[in-house]
Amino acid sequence: MTHRPTRTDRRRAARRIRVLAVLAALAAAFTIVPLRQAAADFRVCNNTSSRVGVAIGYKDKDGWATEGWWNLPGRSGCEVVLRGTLASRYYYIYAVDYDRGGEWSGQAFMCTRDKEFLIRPGVGDCLAHGYDRTGFFEVDTGDQSDWTVQLTESSESKGPNGPTTQGPGPGRQGPAQPLTAPPTAPAAR
Repeated sequence: MTHRPTRTDRRRAARRIRVLAVLAALAAAFTIVPLRQAAADFRVCNNTSSRVGVAIGYKDKDGWATEGWWNLPGRSGCEVVLRGTLASRYYYIYAVDYDRGGEWSGQAFMCTRDKEFLIRPGVGDCLAHGYDRTGFFEVDTGDQSDWTVQLTESSESKGPNGPTTQGPGPGRQGPAQPLTAPPTAPAAR
């Protein structure tokens, strides 16, 4: 005796086919569209009411470099100043408050200029090469793949306050502490 499929059997078979079709479509979508990885960048955030100019110093495979200027409007959020996974543990930042005066600076002296720049090498005898000698503060990223520096202002004064850092990634409650100026110029690392 042979079993004839009933109406219920046909419904179950149709439901299985639909489920398998949906699963196949999802598998194809994940194969075709790769998942986007989280960005690993060095960011600077302007949490002040002033316009701020930012320069960065770093050492990469080609040696020391300084770059600037990123002009951040007041309370503008964050700007990526270096894209990709960080290649070094130490980076150096200098920022100037265009509206109220003042700066975020330190004792790590590097080369800058008034207009947009990329200087290699970004350290050494800046004045002899026609550049300005500017004091940057050191940021120790602890070898993280990305990092964020927050520029803030003091509520008690009109000038900028020291920066704070936050690692890794925006929006995370990572380490956040005021930075102090480094005692010496950057050493070759």
